[in-house]
Amino acid sequence: MTRAKKTWPALVALVALVLAACGGNGATETPETPETQAPETTAEPFVFGMILVGPQDDRGWSQAHFEGGKYVEEKMGAQMIVIDKVNPADRPDTSVEQVVDQMVEQGAQLIFATSDDMKDGILAAAKAYPDVPMIWSSGDSAWDIGKAYAGLPNLGNIMGQMEYGKMMAGCAAALKTETGSIGYLGPLINDETRRLTNSAYLGARYCYENYRGLNPDDLTFSVNWIGFWFNIPGVTLDPTQVTNDFFDGGADVVISGIDTTEALVRAGQRSAAGEKVWAVPYDYRGACAEAPEVCLGVPYFNWGPSYLEVARSVADGTFEATFQWVGPDWSDINNPDTSAIGFEFGEGLGDARADLEDFIAGLASGEIDLWVGPLNYQDGTPFLAAGEKATDLQIWYMPQLLEGMIGASSAE
Repeated sequence: MTRAKKTWPALVALVALVLAACGGNGATETPETPETQAPETTAEPFVFGMILVGPQDDRGWSQAHFEGGKYVEEKMGAQMIVIDKVNPADRPDTSVEQVVDQMVEQGAQLIFATSDDMKDGILAAAKAYPDVPMIWSSGDSAWDIGKAYAGLPNLGNIMGQMEYGKMMAGCAAALKTETGSIGYLGPLINDETRRLTNSAYLGARYCYENYRGLNPDDLTFSVNWIGFWFNIPGVTLDPTQVTNDFFDGGADVVISGIDTTEALVRAGQRSAAGEKVWAVPYDYRGACAEAPEVCLGVPYFNWGPSYLEVARSVADGTFEATFQWVGPDWSDINNPDTSAIGFEFGEGLGDARADLEDFIAGLASGEIDLWVGPLNYQDGTPFLAAGEKATDLQIWYMPQLLEGMIGASSAE
């Protein structure tokens, strides 16, 4: 690192201090244009690339990653190169590999690929640039007990344990519903989205029974998948219409699993027209601002601390490609410097907040563990026997929705 040289005024001030310390009382003049003044230099900033699947201001998944990058910039004095909307609809002629080429050419020393959808591209890019550390967020390439991909020592993974956040979302929905019917607005169908949807369902059942005193088997939990992480006109289902379908079908709470806020916006519009409906957005801490009066809260990712840790490891030469599935800081789940997963309480939750806080405290202490059998998959086959606890592997690679849920477990 290059040490910045002192400017001429600073040197003059230093001389004056020395003279004063030695008893000198002579005045020193600063030349207006000193011929010998050396130019001020600064150390080159650490440069990293951030590849986003959606807009950086989507108030959802992509904005959460973008804010994580801004956190790294602030804490390290680093420089972020951002390319957003890297998806087949917005940039049909742009591949992840091409984006990485561009970022490396611009001096990126670390690359973050922030979507499961970027799997093939970031695997190819990591092979093409073996000396450039990369992170595939939400992926499993560095997990030695998972579906690991050999020969990529420069590609690590970071994912927050949003399973807990989705349990909180499901609990909030169950505490508030008056019709006993909850809709879940899903993106595409894969292991990640199934395990998160299942988590919301388990949280809803627990709170419906233990705080409302109602039979969880009477709770309707319906899932509809739009086909991608956000709306692509002509390709996906319209999330606004799917939200309307839930409300028209009797649900009064919609939990969003997509990257953007259509469910919350539509709930706000219908509430303004006199309906008693609510929604739970996803991903981004500030999402409730879209319709605060009907927002029950938002489970969100806080990527900043983990991204900062890996950026510092690259800068100091200690980077290792590891799989990190990072949980909440249970002492303060909303601490911006320590907690990977948080839950921002919404205005719409009202008096039910105390019960949700109690539920979160139970998760934190381990008193409440929802990944314990007996649990069956949607088709009736056993998932967990009575008293059996799920392993990380079983949770991560979730093959079906759970028994009692309404909706498709696969896209076939």
